[in-house]
Amino acid sequence: MELVGVLLFVAALLFSVMVHEFGHYFFAKKFGMKVTEFFLGFGKRIWSTQRGETEFGIKAIPAGGYCRIEGMTSNDQMPEGEEERAFVIASTPRKLLVLGAGSFNHFVLGFIMILIMLAGVGAQSMSTTIREVVPCVSSTTACTSADPVSPSVKAGLKAGDVVTAINGKATTANNFASDLAAIRNKSGQEFTFTVKRGSETIDLKVTPTDRTIEGYTYSYVGFVAEEATYRTPIFTALKDSGSVTWYMIKESFKSLMRLPAMIPELIRETFGNEERDPNGPVGIVGVARASGDIAGSATLDTNNQIIIFLMMVASLNIFVGIFNLLPLLPLDGGHMAVAIADSIRYRYARLRGREKPAPIDINRLTPITILVFGVLVALSVLLLIADIVNPINLNL
Repeated sequence: MELVGVLLFVAALLFSVMVHEFGHYFFAKKFGMKVTEFFLGFGKRIWSTQRGETEFGIKAIPAGGYCRIEGMTSNDQMPEGEEERAFVIASTPRKLLVLGAGSFNHFVLGFIMILIMLAGVGAQSMSTTIREVVPCVSSTTACTSADPVSPSVKAGLKAGDVVTAINGKATTANNFASDLAAIRNKSGQEFTFTVKRGSETIDLKVTPTDRTIEGYTYSYVGFVAEEATYRTPIFTALKDSGSVTWYMIKESFKSLMRLPAMIPELIRETFGNEERDPNGPVGIVGVARASGDIAGSATLDTNNQIIIFLMMVASLNIFVGIFNLLPLLPLDGGHMAVAIADSIRYRYARLRGREKPAPIDINRLTPITILVFGVLVALSVLLLIADIVNPINLNL
């Protein structure tokens, strides 16, 4: 099963690459640009077919893919009579749409993965059934004789009780965590919990009390609810998927900003004896390994395995989408920065009554491209070594 998990991740990764490249392809064709190749992989051709002017195919090294748009620089030679189809002479908005479509598709793919999880598979949530009643109010997970009795014990709540209402307001099985918000910051105030116990329906008086853990104080009742998987109605799932996607975009951006500061720690973890930080950077091999661990886990049921896998692929897509927008060549964001710079130069020349300048020659920026590429390769190698010699332990 671990091998199946790894293969599923590889398939999902290659599919993501093709979705990215299709974004470039779609808008390039829409704007009349000449697209001559659309390939999965690099190196020697294994298979290809010609569709119109574009060759579609697979190459030997499945390490990505590419979409070849002709005329990316002013030095590229276009076929006679097709000079107007060169990318470099397109308007700035069209260039930005073609270049940004790849990252945009990563965000869309992440959104779809989250939507499938919420509406199709379901998400883990607190149910209304009490699994365990905690005997005391403690600042730790263990009780001592000095700890006061928990409100649940005082009220008479028992394992197996199903909470059907709080102060007369009916609870919902897939939204119990929100229902419990009624007691938040209400320590000392009495609440009526209506519970179903076997064939009986009972009203129990529960008075939450303060519990402090690591400096955080909250209203505490003292029971653990069972968890269950619930599917979200489609319109609610659409809204929630948008919220989760936006949250992931913000968190991915924050992680990207923290990445340089994480490198020294990653080096220590890789070549020293430190345990790998589960919240630190991880490479493709590490994610593939985690996917195998998820598929082979004996403690996760099939639903949970699918949920974790979908969320992992969704978060990876969103992070790659953000990363690819960095204004650095050879990333798409670097090409977008050049297009914007050209637009500013054109506008400045027009305001000054000067002739439109030639587009920036990206070939002259090759030293910068090589430097950035070298840094990315070095980081990839470091992550590869870290993922092999000191992998992150998911504790599944």
